[in-house]
Parts: sequence; C-alpha cells; structure tokens
Amino acid sequence: FEREAQAVAALNHPNIVTIHSVEESDEGRFITMELVEGSGLEKLIAGDGMSAERMIEIATPLVRALSAAHDRGITHRDLKPANIMVTDDGTVKILDFGLAKLTSIEESGEQGSPATQTLTREGNVVGTVPYMSPEQVQGKPVDHRSDIFSLGVILYEMATGARPFAGDSAADVVSS
Repeated sequence: FEREAQAVAALNHPNIVTIHSVEESDEGRFITMELVEGSGLEKLIAGDGMSAERMIEIATPLVRALSAAHDRGITHRDLKPANIMVTDDGTVKILDFGLAKLTSIEESGEQGSPATQTLTREGNVVGTVPYMSPEQVQGKPVDHRSDIFSLGVILYEMATGARPFAGDSAADVVSS
C-alpha cells in the first residue's frame, strides 16, 4: 500500500489528483490528497452522450494523465466516470489513485455485492465490474492495458450515454 501511494504521490501531473501524504492512525492507513471541486464525469454524461468536441476536451487530458502514470509503472485499476472530476474551470482530474498498484504486483479477486460490484482481495478494492477488463474480471494480473480497456468503456459511455456491457455483476457483464 505505502509503496504504491508513494509512487502515485510522485506523479505530479496536472490531471491526476495530488497526494499530499500517506498516514497511519489507530484505525488504519489513509491518504491525504488535494480537494477537487467540480462535477464527476458520471454526472456530465447525458442520456444520449456528449458531443464529439466535449468528449475530446475531456478525453485528451485523461489520456495524458494515464500515459504519465503508465510511464511510471502505475496502473489505476478502478478507472470509471465516478473517479474522474471536471472542475468548474474545465480541468480534468483522475481521482482515487489510492487504489493503484505498481504493474509488477499481481492481484486476484473474488466477487463482491451486486449493487456496487467490486472485486476485492484482502479488503483492497481492485475494480468496478462494468469498467473492468476481461483479465481483471477473471482475477488475472493486470497492467496498463486494463486501464486502457476501462478508458474505452468510458469513451463509449461518453459517446452514447450507455455502457457497452449490461449489468452490474461479473456474471451479467461477462454474459452481455
């Protein structure tokens, strides 16, 4: 946990939330980070999707931020509209890099509750099923390509207003 958090803290990218410190208390470890105010991407995606121009305005900084993380060996593992914020001045920020892993670390998962389906291992969230790559759903090791798959799902949702795969559980998504 601490090694990944320190690696993310060193990113210093304008489109990635800034991590100020990694701390520990009696209740456990936690990360203090930049307060980002604005709208979550999930709220900006309209029923019929976004215009191509708006998609490009949001997608371009997302791609740059992911590229910066991937260049340092960091995989987000939970990229989804709720983890992307657009500030009032239009700055796009990727949030929740606290769930990231260095790509050399392998994870496997087990199924969580269907309403907010996530895969977990030893209490660590490793993804939200509707945005997960096939290898992530199967509990196989993930790397930057899993984030790229998640970005593709997000771009599809931005364009159409709907996710490409139906359902919230692993079984529903895999069968759709």
